[in-house]
Amino acid sequence: MKPIWIVDDDRSIRWVLEKALARENIPCKVFGGAQEVLHELESDSPQVLVSDIRMPGVNGIELLRTVKRKHPALPVIIMTAYSDLESAVSAFQGGAFEYLPKPFDVDRAVELIRRAVDESLRESANDEAPVEVPEILGQAPSMQEVFRAIGRLAHSNVTVLLTGESGSGKEVVARALHKHSARSGGPFIALNMAAIPRDLLESELFGHERGAFTGAQTMRRGRFEQAEGGTLFLDEIGDMPAELQTRLLRVLSDGFYYRVGGHQPIKADARVIAATHQNLEERVRQGLFREDLYHRLNVIRLRLPPLRERYEDIPLLARHFLAKSARELGVEPKRLSDEALKYIQQLPFPGNVRQLENLCHWLTVLAPAQVVKVDDLPIELRKEAALPAAAPSQPVPQPTVAPAEPALVSAAPGRDWRTLLIEEVERRLAGGQTEVMAALVRDFEGALIRTALRHTHGRRIEAALKLGVGRNTITRKIQELGLED
Repeated sequence: MKPIWIVDDDRSIRWVLEKALARENIPCKVFGGAQEVLHELESDSPQVLVSDIRMPGVNGIELLRTVKRKHPALPVIIMTAYSDLESAVSAFQGGAFEYLPKPFDVDRAVELIRRAVDESLRESANDEAPVEVPEILGQAPSMQEVFRAIGRLAHSNVTVLLTGESGSGKEVVARALHKHSARSGGPFIALNMAAIPRDLLESELFGHERGAFTGAQTMRRGRFEQAEGGTLFLDEIGDMPAELQTRLLRVLSDGFYYRVGGHQPIKADARVIAATHQNLEERVRQGLFREDLYHRLNVIRLRLPPLRERYEDIPLLARHFLAKSARELGVEPKRLSDEALKYIQQLPFPGNVRQLENLCHWLTVLAPAQVVKVDDLPIELRKEAALPAAAPSQPVPQPTVAPAEPALVSAAPGRDWRTLLIEEVERRLAGGQTEVMAALVRDFEGALIRTALRHTHGRRIEAALKLGVGRNTITRKIQELGLED
């Protein structure tokens, strides 16, 4: 093992750490400034670098950036003061393994250095050439069945119905079916039935002629036409309105369709892949889905297993998503400890693969060290494991958030917030207020951000993640809305 390098202009800190590491038989080398370290790096490198943040000349953050450019896998521990929040953030953004607050407990410092050494040794052992990541990951028997089905359907133009819980990867499989089909040279067009307003869905799917309705100033090609020669993926097909089900059935039966307001038939030349998380047989029994359309779609049915049925794939998927998040954010990828990996393998994951991907992104942003431990996981996941086992399909209960201040409307037990919002709009309009929408949007955004920040104890990055907005967006909004205090 190479020595630990310690750099600090404070002689007492260097002495304390040097003696503590010597008692643990860990070799170390001390430096009085960053310039000495940079000079030494030209011919040698440490197992772990421990650096102060405030030093004369080159400071710890500048040293960190230089070291990471030359040795990206080298764990760097930054020592900083408790109150120096900006320095801590800069350290993590620069790729620091961890930061050590001053004054520190010596035993904790040694434990942290040991963790960094383990990470460094593990990184060296796993230093392999990067391999191409396959489009779909899975080693579980249930996923191997999916792979075999994709292979068998490669040269077929038959309609496929994908079923499976939300987040199980239906669109990923649909794209794979398209990629490996004879239509791979054509477009892959996706349309989510649940995401388009009901009155726009027909035009979205089949297009419209100029003047077909108010606002139709030009002719528009629909998704069927856009997918010509390729594949049309209809997601959440169970949410398709009844009147549109009739039109889709005619297209699948006759092979022709009309644009809204059109009189010329257009030949449909797109392979249809449909997907749903709902029980279509039950919807047929309830009269919510046409039985004849169901049988037209259900030519080849492919069920995607939920993540809890393929727990052995979680390590593979987690590594992939952690690496993906790290690439997107430009940081070193995090790694799950054996204990953390075993812990998440026994979670129900009601959100399936999508939930695991979101978890890995959260860990990349917020986990304090390169090696993620159980205590580093989001608190809601740790609470979930302590609760009695729930039905797998049930969503994880979300914490109740207290009303934000200033509130848009007063709270009223048992009343929907939308009703209260309508009453607030009516009250403002009746009072002669102008620019009501701009004022309400400002109040709404302020309430959301203030509540999220209170929920995350002021941590902006975590608040942005929970709200589903970018870090720059929440920072800009905080400034625009005057929420700095």
